[in-house]
Amino acid sequence: MVEAVKARSLEETPTWAVAVVCFVMVLISIIIEHIIHLIGKWLTKRRKRALYEALEKIKSELMLLGFMSLLLTIGQGPISEICVPKSVGATWHPCKKQEKDPSEDENGGSDKCAKKGKVSLVSADGITQLHIFIFVLAAFHVLCCIITLTLSRAKMRKWKKWEIETTTSNYQFSHDPERFRFARETSFGRRHLNFWTLSPILLWIVCFFRQFLRSVPKVDYLTLRHGFITAHLAPRSQIKFDFQTYIKRSLEEDFKVVVGISPTIWFFAILFLLFNTYGWYSYLWLPFIPLIVILSVSTKLQVVITQMGLRIQGTQVVQGTPVVQPGDDLFWFNHPRLLLYLINFVLFQNAFQFAFLAWTWYEFGLKSCFHKYPEDLILRITMWAIIQFFCSYVTLPLYALVTQMGTTMRPTIFNERLAKALRNWHHTAKQHVKQNRHSGTVTPATSAPGTPSHTISPVHPLHDYRGESGGIQASLRS
Repeated sequence: MVEAVKARSLEETPTWAVAVVCFVMVLISIIIEHIIHLIGKWLTKRRKRALYEALEKIKSELMLLGFMSLLLTIGQGPISEICVPKSVGATWHPCKKQEKDPSEDENGGSDKCAKKGKVSLVSADGITQLHIFIFVLAAFHVLCCIITLTLSRAKMRKWKKWEIETTTSNYQFSHDPERFRFARETSFGRRHLNFWTLSPILLWIVCFFRQFLRSVPKVDYLTLRHGFITAHLAPRSQIKFDFQTYIKRSLEEDFKVVVGISPTIWFFAILFLLFNTYGWYSYLWLPFIPLIVILSVSTKLQVVITQMGLRIQGTQVVQGTPVVQPGDDLFWFNHPRLLLYLINFVLFQNAFQFAFLAWTWYEFGLKSCFHKYPEDLILRITMWAIIQFFCSYVTLPLYALVTQMGTTMRPTIFNERLAKALRNWHHTAKQHVKQNRHSGTVTPATSAPGTPSHTISPVHPLHDYRGESGGIQASLRS
C-alpha cells in the first residue's frame, strides 16, 4: 500500500515562496482598495451622496463575507472534528448516495471520526470549498449590483426627452389648463379607463402583460409628473421642475436598499442551500421563485397606475391634464417601500443562485450532479439573465416612478447643501422655542420662527428660495 504523502508545512517551505505569495495577495488587496477609494472620491466630487453610501454598504458587506471566510479558516479544524452518525451523514445529499458517499474523501477529522464509526459534520475539503463559494458570491453580488444600476439608469435616460418636451410651446398648448375634456377622451383615460377595469381579475391580467410591452409609456410618465407637481409643488413649477432628475435621484436612494443584505435575505439564502437536495428537483422550481416575486411587483405597480386613473373617472370632465391623486393606500399594506424590499430580495437571490451555479461548475465540473443534464444548466443561466434584466431595466425604474405617487414626498428633491440648510433651520427653530419655554417669555407670532409643519410639503416655504445654489431648480441640476 502506498503511503499518503504528508502535506508540507510552512517550516518546510522556502521563505521566498511565502514572501512571493504574501506580496501578491497584499498587492492585489491594495489595488482593489485603491480602486474603491477612487470611485468613492469621484462620487463625492459629483455629489452622488446616495451612490457613495451604497458603495460604503457594499464595502461593509464584503467585509462581512471576509469575516465569514476568516471564521471558516479558524474553525476548519474544530468543525471537521465534529462527528455525526453515518445514518445522519447519509441524509439530504445534493447527489445520489452512490455518486457521493459521505465516508469518502474525508480529511482533517476523518480518522478521528472513523475510529468512532462516524463521519465528519463537514470535512476539511468541504470547508475549503465553502471559502471559494464565499469569494464567488462576493464577486457576483458586486457584478449584479453594477448591472442593476447601469440598466436602471439606461432606462431612465429615455425619459429625458419627455422631460425636455414639457418645456416646449407645443406641450403647453396641448396641455392647456383652460381646456375641458371628458376623462375617457384623454390619452391617459383611453389607456386606463376601459371595460377590463371593472373586473379585478381582468385588471391584473391586463396589467401583467403590460409590463412586457411598454412598462412606462409617455402618457403615464407625463400624467404622473403632473400629479406629483400638483400635489407637492406650486402650479407654476410645471414647466421649470425637472421631474426626471428627481426620479433619478430617488433611484439612487433606492439603490442603497437594493445592494443591502439583511438577515432575512441571508435566511432565505440558507434555505436555498438546504433545499438543494437530491429528489426535491430544486432546479425546476427554485429559480422561478424570484421570477414570480418580481412579476408580481411589476404587475402591482401597473395596477397602481390604473387605479389612480380610476379615481379621476368619477369627475367625468377634467380641466387640462388629468390630475391623479397620490396615496399610500394604493400599495400593499399602505406601505410602498415593501415593494423595494421585495426587489432587494429578488436581486440578491438571483445573484446567489447564479454564484452557486458558477461555483459548482468550477468545483465539480460541467456535468456534475448539480447540473447533470444540459437542460438544467441552460434553464439556470436563462432564468438569471431574464430576472436580472427585467428587474433592473423594468421593475426598479417603474418602482422609482410610481412610488413618488405616495402620500409623502421624498427629500431627494433637495441637494445636500439645501437639505443641510433646512436641517439647520429646523434645529434653530426648536432651540428657539425651547429657550422661550424655559425663560417664560412669549415671542410675537410675527417674528418667532415656527416649527416646520409635517402636514404640508417641505417645498412650499422654498418656492421663492434664491441663494448660492440657485433655488430648487439648481438643486435638481446639481
